[in-house]
Amino acid sequence: MNVVFAYHPEMLEHDTGPYHPERPDRLRAIVEHLHTTGLWDQLEHIDVPLAAEEHLQLIHPPSYIERIRKAADSGAQYLDPDTFVSTHSYAAALRAVGAILRCCDVALQAKHRTSAFAAVRPPGHHAEPQRAMGFCLFNNVAIAARYAQQQYQLSKIAIVDWDVHHGNGTQAAFYSDPSVLYISLHQYPLYPGTGSEVEQGEGPGYGTTLNIPLPPASGGSVYRQAFEQKVLPKLRDFQPDFLLVSAGYDAHRNDPLASMLLEASDFGWMTRQLVTFAQNHTEYGIALVLEGGYHLEALAQSVALTLETLLQS
Repeated sequence: MNVVFAYHPEMLEHDTGPYHPERPDRLRAIVEHLHTTGLWDQLEHIDVPLAAEEHLQLIHPPSYIERIRKAADSGAQYLDPDTFVSTHSYAAALRAVGAILRCCDVALQAKHRTSAFAAVRPPGHHAEPQRAMGFCLFNNVAIAARYAQQQYQLSKIAIVDWDVHHGNGTQAAFYSDPSVLYISLHQYPLYPGTGSEVEQGEGPGYGTTLNIPLPPASGGSVYRQAFEQKVLPKLRDFQPDFLLVSAGYDAHRNDPLASMLLEASDFGWMTRQLVTFAQNHTEYGIALVLEGGYHLEALAQSVALTLETLLQS
């Protein structure tokens, strides 16, 4: 399979301070590891534009977008106890959105099946339409889902989120929308406190939110069972046109922000299940966007195994 990698150094300019877990070293560690292992040269690298404001408006109202821009322009400050902005944060966030949108373009326009990985920061899945939180400013994956629907006239999009934290923002964006399936596997209870099994959507969107809360210290066997018994059957029932992945790596056993026990190889296994599903049930590859992952070595190794799996598919 052709595998595209979307990255832009401007995302390193999102300065969160010396002690913040969501720091530029996360992307540096990934890029350095890909060079060291030789994977960098096996990937197709693409230009990453700044997303247009009209793209942000697919999920976020203009007033919210302007609030984030002004906050960044005014200098370093916290938007909530976890979410920091500084002078270059707005531009970095536009690059993050631009990266996943370009990944969608590549996957959906390719003559041959192609998957794509957007290595971005700030992450996105906690950002609600009118609220920044959990290190996130704009909801990268939610914007990508709407973009794929509108730009490519796709009817149904599925998002699988394996970040250790529940993607409350993504859930909020599509909670009453039957055209977007949101599936989240996450440690529970844990920040942000949402993501119980009873949260299944509302109105016409009831049944298109699937939360799979998992207890602390869950390892690979628990995730594999959840995939086989819940994730893959739900995807088959929904029959999406295109599959997006919120790829967080903070369920790794070494991550400092959670208590799960995954190994890097488990992320490769989950990638294999999703790309195989896409090969069998859609016309396209998959597009993944980086979310969490705060142990630098574990993050770099896990991303590398994700990409190796895509290359071998």
